[in-house]
Amino acid sequence: MSTHDDLPHRLAQSYPDTPDHLHRLRTRLATAAAADGILDIAYRTVDSPVGSLLLAATDIGLVRVAYQREDHDTVLQTLADRVSPRILHAPARLDATARELQEYFTGARRTFDLPLDWRLSAGFRATVLHRLSDIGYGHTASYAAVAALAGNPKAVRAVGTACATNPLPVVVPCHRVVRSDGSMGGYLGGVDAKRALLTLEEAPGKAHT
Repeated sequence: MSTHDDLPHRLAQSYPDTPDHLHRLRTRLATAAAADGILDIAYRTVDSPVGSLLLAATDIGLVRVAYQREDHDTVLQTLADRVSPRILHAPARLDATARELQEYFTGARRTFDLPLDWRLSAGFRATVLHRLSDIGYGHTASYAAVAALAGNPKAVRAVGTACATNPLPVVVPCHRVVRSDGSMGGYLGGVDAKRALLTLEEAPGKAHT
């Protein structure tokens, strides 16, 4: 039976030094790793109007979306520590996610239809994130309103923390949470990215209560 350690060596022997051999090698390696049951997390990057996004998925679903400013290498290391070290660049496994994001950024999609792996969120933070889809496309809600939706009207600061640590930005729309006076508030992708997403959705500046 083949082992994880000898996969790269075996596959490298199958390809000559041609311009596309690296791409073909990665594809073959991802396929072989999946077949051998040693691929727990697949990842890829995609370009977007808000910069390069790292996408990562488990067998359960999309587990991470990360902005460039979060440092993709650091994010991958965190995934290795918290989920599994068996991570591989396997773009094909994230084709559906990449396609839905492209549709969203071109204005052709308003909601995402993707399986999600929520394991990086827990407790009240997870409760908050699960309620963000209640804020419809083109709308915003205040931190206080989201706290009420999550069942704890006094936990406004905790809502801010949940949004700041959202492992699935864009797909789980924490960008729709703004201050009660309508100002942007913070955002893990940066204020410019938050503004760009709200502009894309043509969300009103005033928060809904």
